[in-house]
Amino acid sequence: MARCSFDIHVEDIMGALMVGATLIMLRPRGNIDFGYLSEVLKQKQISYMHTVPSLLHNFSLFLKETKNLDAMLCLKTLCSSGEPCSVKLFNLLVNIVPDKCRIWDLYGPAEATIGCTLYLADKTANFDDIPIGKAIPNYQYAVFDEFRQEVSNIQDGELYVGGAGVFSGYLRRDDLTARGLCMIDGERFYRTGDLVRLDSKGLLHYRGRKDHQIKLHGQRIELGEIERCLLDTSISACVVIKWDDDHLIAYVQSSDIEEEQLHEYCQSHLPPNMIPSKFVLMEKLPLNVNGKIDRKLLPSPNMFSEALLSTNESSTSHSQLEDIVRNIWCEVLQYIGRDVLGTKSFFSLGGHSFLMIKLYHRYQTLFSFDSRILSIGSFLSQPTLLQHVKLLEKLTKNDINLTQWRTLHIIQGATSFAQERILLDEQVRFTKNVAIYNELNVLKVVRGSLSRNRLLTALRSVLTKQTILRTSLVIDNKGGTLKQCITDRHQTFSLAADLTFKNNNELYDIIDQIIIDPNLFDLSSGRSFHCQILRQDSSMRQNEDDEVIPCSDILIVAFHHSVFDRFSSGIFFNELRHAYNNNGIISVDDDSLQYIDYSVYEHEMDMMVSHEFWKSQLQGYNLERRLSLPTDRQRSSNDQRSGVASVAEIHFDDEISRAFLNYASAHQVTPFQLGLATFYTFLFRLTHGDSDICVSGLNANRYKSELENMIGMFVATLPYAIKLNSCWSFDELVKHVRDKCLSILEHSHYPLQYILADFYLNQLNASFLEIVFDFITIPSDGGHLCFNGATLEQVSLEQSSKVAKFDYMLRFFHKPTLNDGSLSCCFTCSHDLFDESTVETMARRFQHLVFQLFCSKSDVSEIDQASTPIKKLSLILSDEAEEMQGIVFYRLANIFDEGILIILTCFFNLYSLLIEEYSFYSLEKALLMNRV
Repeated sequence: MARCSFDIHVEDIMGALMVGATLIMLRPRGNIDFGYLSEVLKQKQISYMHTVPSLLHNFSLFLKETKNLDAMLCLKTLCSSGEPCSVKLFNLLVNIVPDKCRIWDLYGPAEATIGCTLYLADKTANFDDIPIGKAIPNYQYAVFDEFRQEVSNIQDGELYVGGAGVFSGYLRRDDLTARGLCMIDGERFYRTGDLVRLDSKGLLHYRGRKDHQIKLHGQRIELGEIERCLLDTSISACVVIKWDDDHLIAYVQSSDIEEEQLHEYCQSHLPPNMIPSKFVLMEKLPLNVNGKIDRKLLPSPNMFSEALLSTNESSTSHSQLEDIVRNIWCEVLQYIGRDVLGTKSFFSLGGHSFLMIKLYHRYQTLFSFDSRILSIGSFLSQPTLLQHVKLLEKLTKNDINLTQWRTLHIIQGATSFAQERILLDEQVRFTKNVAIYNELNVLKVVRGSLSRNRLLTALRSVLTKQTILRTSLVIDNKGGTLKQCITDRHQTFSLAADLTFKNNNELYDIIDQIIIDPNLFDLSSGRSFHCQILRQDSSMRQNEDDEVIPCSDILIVAFHHSVFDRFSSGIFFNELRHAYNNNGIISVDDDSLQYIDYSVYEHEMDMMVSHEFWKSQLQGYNLERRLSLPTDRQRSSNDQRSGVASVAEIHFDDEISRAFLNYASAHQVTPFQLGLATFYTFLFRLTHGDSDICVSGLNANRYKSELENMIGMFVATLPYAIKLNSCWSFDELVKHVRDKCLSILEHSHYPLQYILADFYLNQLNASFLEIVFDFITIPSDGGHLCFNGATLEQVSLEQSSKVAKFDYMLRFFHKPTLNDGSLSCCFTCSHDLFDESTVETMARRFQHLVFQLFCSKSDVSEIDQASTPIKKLSLILSDEAEEMQGIVFYRLANIFDEGILIILTCFFNLYSLLIEEYSFYSLEKALLMNRV
């Protein structure tokens, strides 16, 4: 639950490792996305959870309000630490956790290695406050007054902690170490600064802080640091306090500074958790008789609402949506009866991260959207009321939130735009001899065995539920348009005849034949799904029952791309596993939305806004002009493609992979966006500085929550056009790509057919359809599936022959792990145009470019390559550069005239620049011909 920058993160990892538990890592911001968090608790059957009380309180309220208490059913241990656990929170937890779950209250500063006392709460007891308990083994404590004398049980005193976990000191801060550590009876103790009281049972009770250090939402904050920061401005005095357990209030003595100036200054000089929620401007701070600031005489922050909400400024709503959002803000911020300015930041009005979570879930409930459509991060990064209104307006503009799609109970209708595109592409661009849209999943039984009959029953159950897998695609004789019809093929579905193989070579030969088999499917009859068993031929297995699918046998599960996309894979195998493990029983809701319903709704959507968007995006581009790629052969646009591929793969090392992902995180871009920016840079250098580049990108296009668990073909192929400036740095290019991708995301539902028609193009002459980019995240489970004791493993298809759906395609592959994960990429190009050797050379050049951009140890240049103009990035390989130098130096060795030497040296330098700037491939040919 804690971020990796928190000390407790170490305890989470080491604790799980020591007891042999499975540790579940949440996605970024997953601990504050309560819908996602509750699903993780249920799906992963979490038995132990440890977090701070403030987050735990908000999460518990969320579960109670959404009636989702079954998320806690598997919990056996619930730990609260980091700040005091209130009786209110304890009573709330007692009512939502199962009876078997134990509730622990832990205490401990980082200086004592995270935890040093603990208390197992009695769920039947009545508490005035929740104790922090007794010292854990190998720890001891003492409670002293200000004169370091032990106090009685009814007195408050400062807690001193000793034992094995006490730290040795602060790095290079001897002054702090001397104040924080002391020796008692020859043992090292840490002065916590926390006030505690010991009760008659020997239990410690937390009473507060001795100094002005506080904890806010589980994070320790030195108020003095904030005050020192503020005093660097033009103010003369200030004091910062914690107010109402949730806020930092800064009282400022000044007459010539505005609150907004103070807030902006703190934003640029302090971490987010240390920025005061409110700034109270005063002419004079109250003083005591000794002339010191008297904190007790500071006025309540409530008296200063006018500093936050000016009544002189107009805040009249401009829309009904703005009224709704303003009312939600007032309720969450408890500003009932007062107004909220649309330009004020949520955080400057007293909001904080947990209130933002509450606000976000109010939005979700009212506007019916989920985190995949609009994440909490969007609201955090755009924190004003008017910005929230604009974010929520986008939902209604794209018609993706307020109108829920429901089943139409139809069995025939028009095909979707994606289906139409796939079928037309297969007919027009490719020969009839080779299939290009056979999507294969190859699984090997690695443990246990499968039952053939049970598998067949499970497959029929999934086909019953997912009607798209038994839907025929035919041409309507009346209108000449494509239509889809749901068939009853699930009732008669059977496995294809078994095939046998002796070794891996034979196995991959069979797989290759299935991949390109044009007769594998018959879409006109609804045969778009195929399942087959490949038996390993062995003399020891002659007497085995055909009903059993034992270890080493292979299960082929294939789909035609017109009914299935990459995202559908996880849905299908989850349902297949559930059906198999339950003897074919799978829940089927007759009122659930089907793919055929989606196709109808898609055709009825208002596309006018998206039409205008794409028109403005592509205006001025020559979409028929082809990039000057280094092809080995030519082909006219009317020639049909063979589908044969030339392939080259690159596997990046851990350093490059980590640097790539760290760059994406630091610059707030997705890996797809960063990969696309890298691809643009490569094409720019590869084409000798062509600045107008338009490629196709693949978008999942599941833009409504109703489509999340549906099998079908949703992928959109969209043009990503950019006009590069050769003087841009890579950092600047990344920003442009990020903005472009975010804008396209809102209009990904606009069909490719419409884009082509708007610009009088077709699938043969649109040049951007020849160059494609994709970024694929591979599930981190390793491709293992469990079927009632049997384990199946995904078989890598790297050794099988590839099919080239496009002339020039680059795909990144990222497999997340605890250490960021591995990164690789693959160039898949049409053999009609490119030899294998040409593609391999291009891949090496691309790898060289990635190395320059993301390798911190790169010796290509001593300056940051990401901040230099992209025109200065080189695609010349090191061996080519050495060969160039070798040729010139060989010729210079035979020249003795100093003047000629100077001329040739200058000529070499100029020629090297020209080669780097204009022609990498002519250089290769020249080198091979021994001519420079």
